[in-house]
Amino acid sequence: MSNEEMILKINNIEVKYHEVILVLKGVSLSVPKGEIVALLGANGAGKTTTLNTLAGLLPPAAGDIRYQGARINTLAAHQRVRRGLALVPEGRGIFTRLSVAENLRMGAYARRDTHAIAADLERVCALLPRIGERLEQLAGTLSGGEQQRVGIARAVVNKPLLLLADEPTGNLDPKSGGRVQELILELNRERGLTSVIVTHNLEMARVLDRQITLLDGKALILQGE
Repeated sequence: MSNEEMILKINNIEVKYHEVILVLKGVSLSVPKGEIVALLGANGAGKTTTLNTLAGLLPPAAGDIRYQGARINTLAAHQRVRRGLALVPEGRGIFTRLSVAENLRMGAYARRDTHAIAADLERVCALLPRIGERLEQLAGTLSGGEQQRVGIARAVVNKPLLLLADEPTGNLDPKSGGRVQELILELNRERGLTSVIVTHNLEMARVLDRQITLLDGKALILQGE
């Protein structure tokens, strides 16, 4: 596959915590446009660190990150968002003192096609009906699982080209988790949304295009190629 078809390509990324502890020890992977990849591995393997580095929250100590063919190592997180790269962090990660609707609109702050935002909000609420029922409710009063759905919906409203999601179904019951999985798959079918999903849910991982297992921050085992 040509480099032009790769939306994401990272080569030998190293990341250190406190400039001392080496967490990622030379990770390399490529993600083609339109693919949904499951990133697997034990706790402490470096999965969340990988996503945070791609999103611009952690600087790489070495290596190269290319997104849509351009090197983005030095781009700030908000600059990556404007280029269509969205992160859904593990846990809640929402504005608890804002309403659900305000949280969703915050997700669309980087969009220029403001005329289309309302329709996308309606569509996300249709796929996640419990969110649609709570638009005027303060996000901080929702349950943990509902707050996580708001975080996912907020990222989707921004119409990203690449979605990075850290345990998007981790705190959800099986039915709600299934709806989140359905949303990710449907966005891929309809919009060609490329996604890298950190998950411990092996059932979810099996329905995605490819599984990458991160081992101690330095080795990758790929399945589904």
